[in-house]
Amino acid sequence: MSDTGAARTRRAQRRSWLVALPLLAFALLAGLFWFRLGSGDPARIPSALIGRPAPQTTLPPLDGLVANGAQVPGLDPAQFKGHVSVVNVWASWCVPCHDEAPLLLQLSKDQRIRIVGINYKDSQDNARRFLGRHGNPFSAVGVDANGRASIEWGVYGVPETFVIGRDGTIAYKLIGPITLDNFDSVLKAEIEKALR
Repeated sequence: MSDTGAARTRRAQRRSWLVALPLLAFALLAGLFWFRLGSGDPARIPSALIGRPAPQTTLPPLDGLVANGAQVPGLDPAQFKGHVSVVNVWASWCVPCHDEAPLLLQLSKDQRIRIVGINYKDSQDNARRFLGRHGNPFSAVGVDANGRASIEWGVYGVPETFVIGRDGTIAYKLIGPITLDNFDSVLKAEIEKALR
């Protein structure tokens, strides 16, 4: 082979490596992202609000939501003092919210706690239909139509659930839905801690 032929072969090999290099880099980055995203539990994201007072956000009631012949009240931060409360941020359009609804209804039978709902960026008609279909576990439901109150609560997305101690401070935050896996072992355990 002549010197010019060998030089051309080397240049062609170099070019093929230059073409393959970005693809190789992309594959390595994609693998790293996939590994990191799959290895974390989003429910373990720490909340800066734990140990701090619950946000002093007042929210209007869900119009037309009635229990025992009276309008179910909206969210009033004064409701948290003296009670252990579970605050659930939900929406009718949220698929996991439908799945966790029976567990919230079961939890609402515990007379030692209050279940409070924050309805996030939802149509009031759809929210009422949701509660009509699944049952209403909430003693109060505040409407967060624009999502501003949920930002104050540090909500990443729906559903999220908070345990509020008798002193009005946030004791625990569950990111994601209440499931059979975390209902007894995590949520009820945190409620029991707050009741002590």
